[in-house]
Amino acid sequence: MEIILKSEITCPNCGHKKEEEMPTNACQFFYECETCKTVLKPKEGDCCVFCSFGTVPCPPIQENKSCC
Repeated sequence: MEIILKSEITCPNCGHKKEEEMPTNACQFFYECETCKTVLKPKEGDCCVFCSFGTVPCPPIQENKSCC
């Protein structure tokens, strides 16, 4: 299975979307929306902002591994 490294994050506050490259060696716990400056944090039960707000889950989750 090929790991996808790009995910489109959607800000729940203003709806702004941006494609970002996901880190492969760490989880991203915070992400600041470039439009409204809201700082996104993972939802309860998710390991990172990509799992909560992205179109593709983070690389460790894609590989069925525990995330960070």
